[in-house]
Amino acid sequence: MPARPKTQKPTPENLMEAYMQTALETGSFPVSVYSFCKEHGWEEAEFYARHGSLEGLRKAIWNTFFDQALQRLEQSEGFEDAPAREKVLGFFYTFFELLGLNRSYVLLDLQAEKPGFRQMERLSGLRNQIRDLSRAWFGNTTPPAMKKMAPARERLLAEGFWAQLLFLLDFWTKDESAGFEKTDIAIEKSVNTIFDVLDHTPLERVIDFGKFLVRERFS
Repeated sequence: MPARPKTQKPTPENLMEAYMQTALETGSFPVSVYSFCKEHGWEEAEFYARHGSLEGLRKAIWNTFFDQALQRLEQSEGFEDAPAREKVLGFFYTFFELLGLNRSYVLLDLQAEKPGFRQMERLSGLRNQIRDLSRAWFGNTTPPAMKKMAPARERLLAEGFWAQLLFLLDFWTKDESAGFEKTDIAIEKSVNTIFDVLDHTPLERVIDFGKFLVRERFS
């Protein structure tokens, strides 16, 4: 592939855009920094000033999805005073809305990992972001009677938040409904179930959510 004319120095934004564009147009990912930079008219040193490797760039794309979703959410009216349940719902709705705008790339990236993406290294940054967000939102929510258990509860919530995102991500990749409306239902039911468990009133929600999963997975 011939080199494109020299362009302006790469920014974090156009590096990610160029990487995603190359992957989508060719159906595969750049194999070297050299070929990627040559294609887009950049010097290798300009790339390395931003990222240490192509894998680091792929990881940054996932981190950016998180950053953009959280930024949109924080700019919405009433966010600061919203209860934790509404914040979590809002985050998942916004995050998967952004993924939907980039679905072809996201599916290509996830499907490149065999047999699955749950331990995928390039999601490690996203995992840390999710866990930090959980601590920020739930760090001071431990009931007084459970103060001695606060650290363990905080870790449990952080890991639970991450596990929930992985479940929803897996669900979304298989969702063929119009507008991904079934993913929206899964978000609502899973978040409500988690919070009802925390509120010690889980039974009705758990049964309802279980029926939904059985219907979607085995129908």
